[in-house]
Amino acid sequence: MKKIYHLSTCDTCKRIINELDLPSEFSLQDIKTEAITVSQLTEMRALTDSYESLFSKRARLYKELGLKDKSLSEEDYKKYILEHYTFLKRPVILVENEIFIGNSKKVVEAAKSAIHEK
Repeated sequence: MKKIYHLSTCDTCKRIINELDLPSEFSLQDIKTEAITVSQLTEMRALTDSYESLFSKRARLYKELGLKDKSLSEEDYKKYILEHYTFLKRPVILVENEIFIGNSKKVVEAAKSAIHEK
């Protein structure tokens, strides 16, 4: 599978997608217009160590809902990601059986290597 979950209104996502120089077989899913399904989230979770690693603690709603003061379980992280797109740390890049989560330079470089070596 070659897919990127992103937000089309996010400048960081746009910059990273341009930087990745994607081959045509990649599919892009704008998580604002096409919500993440339970099976898509389960698939992402299978490639990483936890739902928490997919969860964005930088989301404005995270602070607004007072979630930073709560102890969240894996089920909570899953529920919030499915409830509102801003809780998914983005972009999430899937390349075959590898997952790259977020926008750190290290993650983007690793994704770029994986994309262009396959």
